[in-house]
Amino acid sequence: MATTSSMFMYSLTIQPPTSVTQAILGQFAGTREQQILTASGSRLTIHRPDPTQGKISTILSQDVFGIIRSLAAFRLAGSNKDFIIIGSDSGRITIIEYVPAQNRFNRLHLETFGKSGIRRVIPGQYLAVDPKGRACLIASAEKNKLVYVLNRNAQAELTISSPLEAHKPQTLVFALVGLDVGYENPIFAVLEVDYTECDQDPTGQAFEEVEKSLVYYELDLGLNHVVRKWSDPVDRTASMLLQVPGGSDGPSGVLVCGLDNVTYRHSNQDAFRVPIPRRRGVTENPERKRCITAGVMHRMRGAFFFLLQSEDGDLFKVTIDMVEDDSGQPTGEVKKLKIKYFDTVPIASTLCILKSGFLFVASETGNHHFYQFEKLGDDDNEAEYDSDSFPADPTEPYTPVYFHPRASENVNLVESIDSMNPQLDFKVANLTDEDAPQIYSICGSGARSSLRTLKHGLEVNDIVDSELPSVPAAVWTTKITRNDEFDAYIVLSFDNGTLVLSIGETVEEVTDTGFLSSASTLAVQQLGEDALIQVHPKGIRHIRADRRVNEWPVPQHRSIVAATTNERQVAVALSSGEIVYFEMDSDGSLAEYDEKREMSGTVTCLSLGEVPEGRVRSQFLAVGCDDSTVRILSLDPESTLENKSVQALTSAPSALSIMAMPDSTSGGSTLYLHIGLYSGVYLRTVLDEITGELSDTRTRFLGPKPAKLFRVSVKGKPAVLALSSRSWLGYSDPQTKNFMLTPLSYVPLEWGSNFSSEQCTEGMVGIQGQNLRIFSIEKLGSNLLQESIPLTYTPRKFVRHPEHPLFYTVESENNTLSIATKEQLLNDKTVVNGDGVMLPPEEFGYPRAQGHWASCIHVVDPVTAKTTLQQIDLTDNEAATTIAAVSFASQSDETFLVVGTGKDVTVSPRSSSAGFIYIYRFLEDGKELEFIHKTKTEQPPSALLAFQGRLIAGIGNELRIYDLGLKQLLRKCQAQVVPNLIVGLQTQGSRIIVSDVQESVVYVVYKQQENRLIPFVDDVVARWTTCTTMVDYETVAGGDKFGNLWLLRCPQKASEEADEDGSGAHLVHERQYLQGAPNRLALMCHFYPQDIPTSMQKTQLVAGGRDVLVWTGLQGTLGILVPFVSREDVDFFQTLEQHLRGEEAPLAGRDHLIYRSYYVPVKGMIDGDLCERYSLLANDKKQMIAGELDRSVREIERKISDMRTRVAY
Repeated sequence: MATTSSMFMYSLTIQPPTSVTQAILGQFAGTREQQILTASGSRLTIHRPDPTQGKISTILSQDVFGIIRSLAAFRLAGSNKDFIIIGSDSGRITIIEYVPAQNRFNRLHLETFGKSGIRRVIPGQYLAVDPKGRACLIASAEKNKLVYVLNRNAQAELTISSPLEAHKPQTLVFALVGLDVGYENPIFAVLEVDYTECDQDPTGQAFEEVEKSLVYYELDLGLNHVVRKWSDPVDRTASMLLQVPGGSDGPSGVLVCGLDNVTYRHSNQDAFRVPIPRRRGVTENPERKRCITAGVMHRMRGAFFFLLQSEDGDLFKVTIDMVEDDSGQPTGEVKKLKIKYFDTVPIASTLCILKSGFLFVASETGNHHFYQFEKLGDDDNEAEYDSDSFPADPTEPYTPVYFHPRASENVNLVESIDSMNPQLDFKVANLTDEDAPQIYSICGSGARSSLRTLKHGLEVNDIVDSELPSVPAAVWTTKITRNDEFDAYIVLSFDNGTLVLSIGETVEEVTDTGFLSSASTLAVQQLGEDALIQVHPKGIRHIRADRRVNEWPVPQHRSIVAATTNERQVAVALSSGEIVYFEMDSDGSLAEYDEKREMSGTVTCLSLGEVPEGRVRSQFLAVGCDDSTVRILSLDPESTLENKSVQALTSAPSALSIMAMPDSTSGGSTLYLHIGLYSGVYLRTVLDEITGELSDTRTRFLGPKPAKLFRVSVKGKPAVLALSSRSWLGYSDPQTKNFMLTPLSYVPLEWGSNFSSEQCTEGMVGIQGQNLRIFSIEKLGSNLLQESIPLTYTPRKFVRHPEHPLFYTVESENNTLSIATKEQLLNDKTVVNGDGVMLPPEEFGYPRAQGHWASCIHVVDPVTAKTTLQQIDLTDNEAATTIAAVSFASQSDETFLVVGTGKDVTVSPRSSSAGFIYIYRFLEDGKELEFIHKTKTEQPPSALLAFQGRLIAGIGNELRIYDLGLKQLLRKCQAQVVPNLIVGLQTQGSRIIVSDVQESVVYVVYKQQENRLIPFVDDVVARWTTCTTMVDYETVAGGDKFGNLWLLRCPQKASEEADEDGSGAHLVHERQYLQGAPNRLALMCHFYPQDIPTSMQKTQLVAGGRDVLVWTGLQGTLGILVPFVSREDVDFFQTLEQHLRGEEAPLAGRDHLIYRSYYVPVKGMIDGDLCERYSLLANDKKQMIAGELDRSVREIERKISDMRTRVAY
């Protein structure tokens, strides 16, 4: 296989994975406040919880280009900063720290101990730290355990010892935790099973009798080695350990969580056991045993408690009572273990309790939740069960205990953090007729599933929306004196006059401000210390603090057409094409510069920059003329109004703005000239602060209306508000400092200005038609806005109505009671009072029942009603599997909705009693569905597709063509084209691309005259296909269950032969090759993105952008593959990627090239996520790489940002 390719793609992530596999707490910044560190796939993210507002914000997110398997935080004795240990697939242990000053992670240690990849015997799966930060144990699923001693040297730097081995062959590890032993030798507790005898016993007797043990490993710090100190058998179902506080705080030891019970164990104490309470209710099976899936221990002054979560999401509070001595002090000997129901939250992968009284729930599916504790459940009347009533021996039986679930009392939800995990299918469509399409995605599971609309934009917080007497042309805000904190006036300009509003408790009109109210206004500015200035078409009005007014009148027969101001300078352009420049004198009056500067054409716009700190004037004046040029004029006293540089444009400029903004290239701030054109194009150019030269122009199309630009400030940093047919904000990304231009999710504005008052310290004021709007922008971190419509069960597939903006979803939930069975149980006469209460399923989940399916079809309107319009529930234990909208030629091309279902489906091993294909007719423009008929099939249909006016269905491993009859579907043609199970179908012309669950894809051609389906090309590699899409007639792109993306192409000759006219006999009789089709597909591109692709689509994401391949991943990832056009770009990015692999090596020690080639060598793909890390490098490294590439740093950064902005967000 050649690793070079004739086709190259650039892989980019639009939204990183949102599922959290693990979260840890710590004071990573070295301050008093705690941060939350989460791992999502290959990303490490630090979140900062804000206890005052009850919000969580992301500080830093970084891709480590490796799979994060385990995380732990530790702190050396006496320090106030937590370090982070990462167990990954790199075969190395990594210790990193967070550096808050530079907002980045810094790697301190990288110790190799084994091979890379996730293997049974290579440590990295389990990680535990001694609570005093003296040692850590990293273990594999089998056999190997390594202990590293952590210490500090004379320079107070963190040191790590060479590893000490604690290996035990033929031993499986289930859980691992560090024991709290104070300052005695560190001890680690492990749940282990020794399978030596099971391996040698063919009868299976030894497997039945195998024991699970709790083992203590002690690190002797004096002798520097690890010993196996204590071992004792525990309940065979035990799967989780939690550390119990020791030393002066508690008895030490562990909680062992198994099926239906929780046991306290320690080497020098008796065992104490309590059962896990089960839910009571008619729809609950009283025999179903629960297990603990997540838990957290929290200590307070002189006390501690555990919160354990069962697989239903119920939280239980577990406490330990200790024996007291004569003076009433606890002795450290355990008296009993107690458990009681606490509250119900979504099922979590990790629970974290913050010292500030919050609970962070990293949900397994759906949004993550941030709760505040209202109380600790001490004074409620929930039944509490203690270990005195239950035997400690795990083999002895006991009576189960029950509780009634109820709405939350102890915790209160303060924030829900968007998460699209698991994401099952998506469509890109422009249903709202905006200039850019939206992304519609189905995600989540159970009652917490949803259909989400993703839009590119920033969230806007609307504060005021009030109607004005007539339509204003422009708006400004101004302070009265230079030192004012807040704005005092809002000035509105109308066609025939000016209105001034004062800003206070209320906003009201004022007339004694000195402003000329009988003329429209061109500019307003607070000048010098305490003066105001108003520019109107007939002159400049200078209003002093004592209300004296100086007026500069315009020369006869002329008027002012454009003006620009800052706190010390004013420049105006006259209708004759002259520019008049004023500067403030030492006495506060405006002095006119003697000469006027004649421009070649009519001036359309002007801009002065802000006065830099410590200077008396802005150096440059930018002038835009109707001859499509921008000129930079010098304002230096020696060379006033002299031409410095000129830039030609594609159309006349409509707005200019000179402003300094933070810049990733220089690391500091840079002067930019922002240009808006009449054609709706926006340009940003670097303005050299010394020579006035213009360089490095970047363009973006905003919309069909002329662009207007306004200087605003967001989060204390300068930003540019650009208005065209929609509103945009240009700002520096808080993390990378790259310039971002993002649309606002807001009404289109005609004019804007900064706004600051006591109620809203940092907002903007804008005009929309006849309305005045005041708004603010809170979040700059995410530029994808989500709207969510709740669904009933886990969505499997969805399809769009061919004409109307509606979606149809099929949803099914396994091991869940269907609505009919549930109602039957609830209406049973023998229901005990209190058991018939139905709790909201989005919080408590659905009642479980083995072998049952609950399933439905939904009509969803994501645009106008933003809700589900109709729900059709399936009966008879059927589960919907797939859906398609098909127009049948036999019914004069009317479109029907086709749904495939399976009856009594068992997922593994795959079986079912029957399958059905339902046909529905669209009524009322698709808002309602009418059932027509259903057709029985031997197996559930797994793929449906419209094909040449008929329906093509994948049923098991058979491909069938159906037509619509009156009573049922009529089978027209069938063929067995794949070995196992058809999971996907794509078509163009008479070619069908069939994907098999584990044998990649097969190209099939349908021959009309013979009515035959003939496979003619298949693949060399057995890919476990999850999704496919056709890129062109010959090429298919797809993803597989191992997390790979690939492009396959049919050989030209085979493709032409398949399409030859005739019966297709030449294809049937062609010699098979290795028991497959006669030809083989060629691999064009291959890449490992690390998330499992669930759907793909070839589409455009931005107005006027190129076609790209968009794919979604199971964990909530959104990614794109962008094709390269020129070979020159490919060479440039390949070289850049190669340099970055060396200079910006992945944080966790994985080799980037090997990581992206996990299963198959990477081919024809360039990793855009790695290339984008260029802007985060240190300046000297940037310069070095730029030198190697023979380009400037700016040029490289422009190329990288262009790759993204031209096709996506």
